[in-house]
Amino acid sequence: MEVRWTGVGPPRLGSPHPAVSVLLSALFGVWSIQALEMSVGKIPFLEAVNGSTVTLPCTYFSCIGIKNLYFNWQFNESGIMQKVCDSVIASEGVEPDVKIYRDRVTFVGMNRENNISIMLWNITFDDAGQYTCFGINPKEKGKNHSAIFNLIVVEELRVVDKTLTIIIASCVGGAIALLMGFMLIKNFTLFVLAKLEEKK
Repeated sequence: MEVRWTGVGPPRLGSPHPAVSVLLSALFGVWSIQALEMSVGKIPFLEAVNGSTVTLPCTYFSCIGIKNLYFNWQFNESGIMQKVCDSVIASEGVEPDVKIYRDRVTFVGMNRENNISIMLWNITFDDAGQYTCFGINPKEKGKNHSAIFNLIVVEELRVVDKTLTIIIASCVGGAIALLMGFMLIKNFTLFVLAKLEEKK
């Protein structure tokens, strides 16, 4: 069977057919989308008062679902990662049996919402630092991912000075009012001039 090149110019050796390139790109794109993702939200830190109770958020996501997903929370204590809790989620919707390794910690996640958050009770300054939410999904050939959340513990929350905001808002409001007043005077003046023209 004879194969003829119908394109413009000779074919380049080693260059894949365009259709093959598109197919490979699509396959790699789907694989990258399927990879497990852990998230601690858009704001990965929290400033809380000493003695308060806080929730450290974490959710997981996978396009193809999970099977025996292993997850844990770890706390970076002076450069040494200390396990806070861990468990295995058998499948979607199954609540995990979570093991807790640190005092004043409660698992508050709900698997039906892909939520594996934890709560810290009566926090102290020793609880401040970096917490890592980690997961590994065997269904995706062991794909794993982690997300970091920073807890800042303070004696009292800072009072935000809103003086500058109020000044800016007042200036903007005054400028708008001035502009509206100018437009009203202009329109009234034009109306009066039009009436005078009619009388002439």
